[in-house]
Amino acid sequence: MAQDELKSRRLRELREFLMSRRARVSPEEAGLPSGGARRRTPGLRREEVAVLAGVGASWYQWLEQGRDISVSPQVLDSVARVLRLSDAERRHLYVLAGLNPPAPEVAPGKRDMSEGLRRLIDTWMPYPAHIMDAYYNCVMYNDAAALVLGMRPGITQNCLVDFFTDPLYRSRSKSWERNARTVVAQFRAATAARPEDDGYQAVLDELSAASPEFVALWAERDIEDQGQVRKELDHPVVGLLVVESTAMKVPARPDLSIVLHTPLEEANTAAKLEWLASPEGRRGTMYPVAG
Repeated sequence: MAQDELKSRRLRELREFLMSRRARVSPEEAGLPSGGARRRTPGLRREEVAVLAGVGASWYQWLEQGRDISVSPQVLDSVARVLRLSDAERRHLYVLAGLNPPAPEVAPGKRDMSEGLRRLIDTWMPYPAHIMDAYYNCVMYNDAAALVLGMRPGITQNCLVDFFTDPLYRSRSKSWERNARTVVAQFRAATAARPEDDGYQAVLDELSAASPEFVALWAERDIEDQGQVRKELDHPVVGLLVVESTAMKVPARPDLSIVLHTPLEEANTAAKLEWLASPEGRRGTMYPVAG
């Protein structure tokens, strides 16, 4: 499809989107007196949106008509505030207006999803699964992650810090050196997307003080998106395990990543994981910290 046609379609959608969102907001919701007179159309008038957003009436009319005009993030945010747009709708407005959307935010009504997320990773049993926040702090993990990856109370509960500093995980990981470069490159990509976020700097400071290996890899400035990572683990009870971890985002919780580990066909991994999660396997599993 030609660029001109794509742009025309985008501007048409912008017009329809703004009209539909304006119709949802009553004068009372926007802080305006209703005036008592019946309106020909529901919602706010264009002129009222312009006044409340602090923009010219003609400019807003052109925006809603889908004209090819110059817009700024500040003005779009003002319009989004007046139209009471959700975070998803606000980002959609940016896209329709031809701007790069802001980073997703967690909607207030979606902050408490812990029970559903717990059900998700528990259903993944007998395979390891865990959930981490934007800074790689482990929010929750299932029993298989404890049995296989050594996730447990008493460690930092930060997946990146523990990757470099937990002797138990280090003793089990046969693919540690290969994967170290990947996890550092993925963390750099995350920090680059939010350079103003002090939470990332706290993790960097902790790791820089604890791991010269991390410092060396960080200095290489590799960048890589989260995706799939092959992990080879030498478990003290069942021996070699080969899994593939997949990191996935939850659109409603953009601050979280779900990491699911899928057994590969090598080394009879699936059967070993099933045995480890069985009552017999649990009785034979201990968590001694490697020296």
